[in-house]
Amino acid sequence: MPEKIGVYFDQASVSPYLNAEEMAEVVGRVHASVCPVIKVHPRLNSEEGRKLIQEDIDAGSVDAVCICGTSPRVDWDIFDFDGVVVERVNLREQCIKVFRNPDGTMPDPDGEVPELLKIMANEYVNMGITRLTKTNAQESQAFDANKVVMVLGGGFTGLTAALYAAKTNHDVILVEKEATLGGKAAGMYKTFPLSYPYLEAHETGIDALISEVQSNSRIKVMTSAQLKALEGAPGQYTAKIKTASGVEEMPVGACVLATGWVPQDTKYVEPMGYGSSKVVTAAEFEKMVKEGKMNASSVAFVLDTRLSEAEFSAKEAAAGETEEEAEAAAETEEEEETFVYEDMESWKHLPYSSELNSLVSLKQANYVREKNPDAVAYIIYDHMMVPGINERYYRAAQDNPGIMLTKGTVTSIKEEGGSMVIAADDTLLGEKIEIAADLVVVPTGMVPTTAHDPTINLVYRQGPAFPDLQQFDGYADSNYICFPYETRRTGIYAAGCVRQPMSMGLAREDAAGAVLKAIQCINSANHGVAVHPRSGDSTYPVFNFMRCTQCKRCTEECPFGALDDDEKGTPKPNPSRCRRCGTCMGACPERVIGFDNYNIDMIGSMIKQVKVPDDMAVGGPRFIVLACENDAYPALDMAAMRGKGWSPYVRVIPVRCLGSVNTIWIADAMSKGVDGVLLLGCKYGEDYQCHFMKGSELCNRRMENVAESLNRLGVEPERVVQAELAIDEYDKVPGMIDDFVKAMVKIGPNPFKGY
Repeated sequence: MPEKIGVYFDQASVSPYLNAEEMAEVVGRVHASVCPVIKVHPRLNSEEGRKLIQEDIDAGSVDAVCICGTSPRVDWDIFDFDGVVVERVNLREQCIKVFRNPDGTMPDPDGEVPELLKIMANEYVNMGITRLTKTNAQESQAFDANKVVMVLGGGFTGLTAALYAAKTNHDVILVEKEATLGGKAAGMYKTFPLSYPYLEAHETGIDALISEVQSNSRIKVMTSAQLKALEGAPGQYTAKIKTASGVEEMPVGACVLATGWVPQDTKYVEPMGYGSSKVVTAAEFEKMVKEGKMNASSVAFVLDTRLSEAEFSAKEAAAGETEEEAEAAAETEEEEETFVYEDMESWKHLPYSSELNSLVSLKQANYVREKNPDAVAYIIYDHMMVPGINERYYRAAQDNPGIMLTKGTVTSIKEEGGSMVIAADDTLLGEKIEIAADLVVVPTGMVPTTAHDPTINLVYRQGPAFPDLQQFDGYADSNYICFPYETRRTGIYAAGCVRQPMSMGLAREDAAGAVLKAIQCINSANHGVAVHPRSGDSTYPVFNFMRCTQCKRCTEECPFGALDDDEKGTPKPNPSRCRRCGTCMGACPERVIGFDNYNIDMIGSMIKQVKVPDDMAVGGPRFIVLACENDAYPALDMAAMRGKGWSPYVRVIPVRCLGSVNTIWIADAMSKGVDGVLLLGCKYGEDYQCHFMKGSELCNRRMENVAESLNRLGVEPERVVQAELAIDEYDKVPGMIDDFVKAMVKIGPNPFKGY
């Protein structure tokens, strides 16, 4: 715990509204016992300002630094000092720039400083110093990490990843369950263009890639092999790999998951005519061409992979109709030949289709022309998606006289006179059409291997597979928006089509990204620090096992499987698995979990630094905003920098994640007389953007416990509100806070006020 805190005020950040010298005097009166050094500098983020602080550190005058000025999101590299803890008090963005008088007006920079602004600034400074006094010395969890990268999957992505890892001077274990390497790429005739001029399909290059991998001395290739178990934690995993000769145990530092995809069950394309010998999937057609068995002179590629919204809604509505209503509807319905979709659920699986369907159809249409210059290929699509440079490939197909493309809604596919006849409405010509073809090709859904198979076989208390994959249709990714490659198990990074449908060009980039993340993870474990998003954080959960009741909430709610437990349920930490979100701390009812630089006592003590007036009418109300540091806090900063402001009665305290919020903080705030608490964090649900995956969702679930606790205190549960926003929704922040303040004022003063 720091004993000599140096407090440094940046006059440039608080002018012209506040006087840094006056604020320094207040600190000297209140915190003299722990703050022997209190200084003001015209501009702390200058070379002279940094030198001022460094000299005090070198002289041994301070063992912790409190910077009072700009947001911790700026100048973080300037205020990084070795050997001391640094705390940033955000007086510019979260105090001065957002301050508004109670009537909503901005203070006059040339007039008298509002007393409320002085109170707000001093309370933020007190909270910053208090935070430092509650910070403990950290013990290093560094260890000599194993630097071997294991790559699961010997297809195009896995082979590429193995080569990238080897080129960074890391040893690689490549595990492929089949007897040969190459995966799906080995069965492809060609790939759509991956290089300039992006006009023609070309060879995949898979044979050369296999040869390069097999000749690399750093890569140990294991075919006809399967990962039976992965035990341990990043930097010190033990992989148990089953081969024909038995089970081998190998030390591994991190893992790249590149197991790819399997075709979707063909029952989902049966309504499109599949089952006839003249209807094949795109994967089957690729194989036919590769083996030289495609001899059709006309081929239709059907990309209408869903019902129209109106038809889907009508059929859903019909499912709830009475017999009489259905009969009445049938009498007025136009007689029209269409598919019979008996299993409506099957169409909910078609998100496995993607823009790849469009590109594959263009590629395979060109196959038809290549194999028979007199042949004709038809493409009937609902949406033709050709992102980026692939537009050139699409235009080349348009220019091919033997490739016919049209948008349309396919209404039937039936066999007539030895040909397949495809009927479609709403075409580009604006009329119904019928096309006769020798062969019909329907889309192949790309289902990730992780959808139905644990694949990774983790020896974790939470199970062998990745959790909650149904939320992503089985794809092994944790957050598409913020953290590509990362899975919900630290040290295991996904690449290629196991992460999302993608082309070979994107898979090549994906392999590089996943390998770099795996290497970063190994290096982080080697230094005893966290991986993204709290990269470099050397703390880890500390448990007071004497008070642990073995309730298992921490092990069950950890989003990353960082905790195992023994037969009694006592948690067993794995620091290198941990991402330092604090969800376990928020889950613990006994409050026995914390971090050296983030704990229950720390945030609770910061809340106590907010002085709550006894009379709401005279001194005003007080509100606490616990803001997630990942989306909410940056959004608050950005709103401030764009001239937005809010109530002077609000105090913002950053938290690592809403999942780390312990109900005791809310109870403490309410018992102190705070009039309302706003929990501001990332979005959850289908459009979830939580950096720690489930933090906001878990916080929302805990609101029932919060309501129960407040009812016991005799306080309205409505005083605690959870709200979500994305990092780019900074324009909504003022309205969210103002609406919250108005609602709390309407409820009235906290009954504990004045006690």
